[in-house]
Amino acid sequence: MRAAVLGSPVAHSLSPVLHSAAYAALGLDGWHYDAHECDETGLARFVDGLGPEWAGLSLTMPLKRVALDVARDVSPLAAAVGAANTLVLTEGRRYADNTDVAGIVHAVRGAPPAGRAVVLGAGGTAQAALAALRELAIGDVTVLVRSTARTGELRATADRLGVAPEITDGLLDPARARAALADADVVVSTLPRGAADGLDGVRPGAVVLDVVYAPWPTAFAAAAEAAGAHVVSGLEMLLHQAVAQVELMTDRTPPIEAMREALDAAVAARA
Repeated sequence: MRAAVLGSPVAHSLSPVLHSAAYAALGLDGWHYDAHECDETGLARFVDGLGPEWAGLSLTMPLKRVALDVARDVSPLAAAVGAANTLVLTEGRRYADNTDVAGIVHAVRGAPPAGRAVVLGAGGTAQAALAALRELAIGDVTVLVRSTARTGELRATADRLGVAPEITDGLLDPARARAALADADVVVSTLPRGAADGLDGVRPGAVVLDVVYAPWPTAFAAAAEAAGAHVVSGLEMLLHQAVAQVELMTDRTPPIEAMREALDAAVAARA
């Protein structure tokens, strides 16, 4: 059986490390997982060319939204989020799901329920963050973006989820961003590498997830940790979303510690 991660760029992905470690721990000797460069225009063609030996695909940027277009069935969660990072292909299926939500939930599980949250960014991972925060019973959410004119997908996700975040172009105003961060119990940065550099104001004790994990720590994560926040790297989210993906593709529960050990070793080797 085969599986792979698709995206552009994708060479840096640690998903092959995680999935391969899971296969080894589960004794799935005939399973193989690799990486393929693929953009939005090429996803449908790639999927159409796959044979019955394919169990599934992990999808990273920029494929999370277009994944819904190539699927035949979509989980209620992925439909509500409006993005999928997983395509299950076993037994001829094209089933789209979103395990990013589970990854975020596990990464920020120390956040207090009924607290206040700030999400940075408006892409597919920000959409998943809204679903994760809903699952954690955190309803007071502010989303900071650069342009509110480009938040149509995010607003549609909020409507489908039944949540009402405040969406503001606060990333353009450091003072407004600092004020929002200072009032947050949990912060989820979904911004690409370098985009959150210079942001500060996170309060002591806040839970901060920065989905960027290379290089680590990011400037934003370092500033938050220096301020006394509990900082979590994107590796924790990556690990837990991969655990859920392996289970979807193999119908078996992988040993998380074996995957964590392989991930830690791979990160250390790249340092």
